[in-house]
Amino acid sequence: MPDGGQPFPALVLNADFRPLSYFPLSLWAWQDAVRAVFLDRVAVLNEYEVEVHSPSITMRLPSVIALKDYIPTARRPAFTRFNVFLRDAFTCQYCNLRHPAPDLTFDHVVPRSRGGYTVWENVVTACGTCNLRKGSRLPRECRMYPREMPRRPTTWELQERGRAFPPNYLHESWRDYLYWDSELES
Repeated sequence: MPDGGQPFPALVLNADFRPLSYFPLSLWAWQDAVRAVFLDRVAVLNEYEVEVHSPSITMRLPSVIALKDYIPTARRPAFTRFNVFLRDAFTCQYCNLRHPAPDLTFDHVVPRSRGGYTVWENVVTACGTCNLRKGSRLPRECRMYPREMPRRPTTWELQERGRAFPPNYLHESWRDYLYWDSELES
């Protein structure tokens, strides 16, 4: 690995120059980015100052790459625990407090024991305390109503929600590609 073990990930953009994913941010290891460059699958938009060498070539590591072929995003996002948390902004829908993902659960608004299903329209993010307090009761029985009624989000909505949670590390060359359509400061 170049430069004493630093990872040097490449931000991966779709052919429309938008990230494939905001949360988690679409990143490739430098080795995968270099391989994609040599296979002519990506265009290099920005580079690190760090170089890699082979017997016949020297190249700077890509920091931002764009796919040459557009990959359409799924129209319907997968129903996963993480996507439910992302839809609800990692916020308990009962106490309205934000929590880290490991401290969250999901709650069936209409409990499974009462005929509720595990679907977008019946599951909300809850902290452990609120989930235990609600138990297997209906919202009207315990006077615990979700802040927002659960619904199926679009892929675009989840992407937009993910933009609100920037990763711990952002290389300066990525910023123009991640937030180019956000409002500028005055």
